[in-house]
Amino acid sequence: MAARYGQFLRELLRPLGVYDLSSGTVNESELYAAGSMLDQADTALETAEQESLIATAEGEGLSRREELFARKPAADTVPLRRAALLALFQIDGDCFTLETINRTICGCGIRAEAQETDTQGKLRVVFPDVAGIPPQFDRMEKIILDIIPCHLETEFYFRYLTWAECEARATTLRDILTVEDTWESFLKSV
Repeated sequence: MAARYGQFLRELLRPLGVYDLSSGTVNESELYAAGSMLDQADTALETAEQESLIATAEGEGLSRREELFARKPAADTVPLRRAALLALFQIDGDCFTLETINRTICGCGIRAEAQETDTQGKLRVVFPDVAGIPPQFDRMEKIILDIIPCHLETEFYFRYLTWAECEARATTLRDILTVEDTWESFLKSV
């Protein structure tokens, strides 16, 4: 890889006509060495800038922020990790309304939603984008229970295909048996 800054330094000094910048000269070698160091510094600064913002971080920037929390979000992709961290950073001492709870419980790693139930002091947590029990639910559950105020009883609701939905699709037993699904994958075909 040719040094970007080395070429820049040669072009900068060329109009002066004082230096011999032809290939193989000491001047050319010194400029190449200085340019290489400037290239490394530039790359390091670009990486630091990228990792310093949650919106652009991909590695160390996300990992170091996740270490700030007692529990690491159960997110497996970079965009989900970013979203989880942004949600977790919103937690403060006033997270007692349903709106603020819903803004922060996505810090578990996937979209989660808290809903009030008919029973006072009880919340239901649903995962609208996932059928069945989400992967790594045990980690998510701990994070969600850390976020939801401890005086609220919390139940988790998992979505499966209902018989009414089967009837609405006009699904027959023959349809079910001809598809190469397991019973569990069929129930998750919401």
